[in-house]
Amino acid sequence: MIVNFLRWFIDFFLHLDKHLGAIIQQYGTGTYALLFAIIFCETGLVVTPFLPGDSLLFAAGTFAAMGALNIVWLAILLFAAAILGDSLNYWIGRRGGELIIQKYDGKLIRRAHVERAHRFYEKHGAKMIVLARFVPIVRTFAPFVAGIAKMSYGTFIYYNIIGGIAWISVFLFSGYFFGRIQIVQQNFSLVVLAIIGVSLLPMVYEVWQARKEKDGGDTTGRS
Repeated sequence: MIVNFLRWFIDFFLHLDKHLGAIIQQYGTGTYALLFAIIFCETGLVVTPFLPGDSLLFAAGTFAAMGALNIVWLAILLFAAAILGDSLNYWIGRRGGELIIQKYDGKLIRRAHVERAHRFYEKHGAKMIVLARFVPIVRTFAPFVAGIAKMSYGTFIYYNIIGGIAWISVFLFSGYFFGRIQIVQQNFSLVVLAIIGVSLLPMVYEVWQARKEKDGGDTTGRS
């Protein structure tokens, strides 16, 4: 069952254009609600960091460029989904973050992901809420960690709005303006993989930095 899900999930990512096209044909305007729900859940629930974010936004922008979706309505709804999702995640972390981690560590969420987001928070402070938007997995846990750390909600919502609008705009409008290019349409799977790869670079860098600092500390300790 898990293997079948992984196969479906990988296929969904690699052929995002075909799947989204089929959804638009079948559900029409209901597609807006589905896209809203995916972005809201990816940013609002710590148990769903695996949902497509960057690549889905690019694909949605591409279909908007082809006239299948309305770019204005997409932007408005997805801005709202990103901002409301982060706000929900913040309050979940603030009200019961530690209890949730203790109860579901290794099951629905991983403490390692929370700790990674926390290191991101310590390094970048309130700006983390904006920067984390562009780092898969970290963006799901960043508002959760901000809530646990009791960041002022006034500060949080300020950066939340800026980050949400910036993130949606970059990928949605990139899809809208570049998705119409024939070579992009013909190699959409490669474009999606490239987006995923570029999105993961900041995370890879953070992991490399953390290991480098750890190795440096071990060397100092041994000497």
